[in-house]
Amino acid sequence: MAEVTITLNGRAYEIACDPGQEGRVVDLASYIDQRLQGIARSGGAYNDAHLLVLTALVLADELYEAREDEARTRMAVKTGAVAQALPQNKEEEALLVRLLGDLAKRIDGIAQRVQAA
Repeated sequence: MAEVTITLNGRAYEIACDPGQEGRVVDLASYIDQRLQGIARSGGAYNDAHLLVLTALVLADELYEAREDEARTRMAVKTGAVAQALPQNKEEEALLVRLLGDLAKRIDGIAQRVQAA
């Protein structure tokens, strides 16, 4: 069993994990800490325990939404809705490429703001 030290809200924790998973555990802890710090800055928590509960709820909500999105995608693929949404000609394809590029830029901007927070 491997061990790794993670930091959440300024406190260090020794965590046991499978060998080779140390980096993954550190990355997950970093993501949790980022979300936790954002909630802490909002002032919505009364104490450390409340902050951890709020963070757990936010992360659970993200997971729940991701699962719903996956289910919708699977249904779209199963029903053929994805094929119907594909571009039918070069003009539609060019528009889709441009829209996806714009969306990628927006996602990058959001990611930068989250990282800076």
